[in-house]
Amino acid sequence: MTQTKLKYENNWKSKTLENLEKDSWDEPTYNTNLIKTCHQLRKKPLNDFETEDLRIMIGQNIGLKYLIPLAFETLKDNIFAEGDFYEGDLLKSVLTSDKEFWKKENELLMELDKLISDNKPSLQEREPEFLNDYNELKKE
Repeated sequence: MTQTKLKYENNWKSKTLENLEKDSWDEPTYNTNLIKTCHQLRKKPLNDFETEDLRIMIGQNIGLKYLIPLAFETLKDNIFAEGDFYEGDLLKSVLTSDKEFWKKENELLMELDKLISDNKPSLQEREPEFLNDYNELKKE
């Protein structure tokens, strides 16, 4: 898979989303487990993120510019990488993330295209609905 040509700081993976986005969130006023988790994950260095952390944050469309490339690293090794829910839940989060993000990030979309193309036979066999999600994401 090609490395993204997006411009990141050399040590971006050692930083938090708060550092990278230069945006510190106030303490949550509505304390659900999901909201607390998202706030905590914004303070966690990206190189410490696990598959479940990526799944949660991408599923909430938080930090996509930084987290999608990390997800690609995981998905390249295992297209069916799983967080806490089921095999492939990370890919599902990526494929159902914000369409507007993908419209602006052509290089990342090309990487996604390659990832899907490289794994199409196994996706067709095991999780054909992911290909439907991919096709839906690609619609203008």
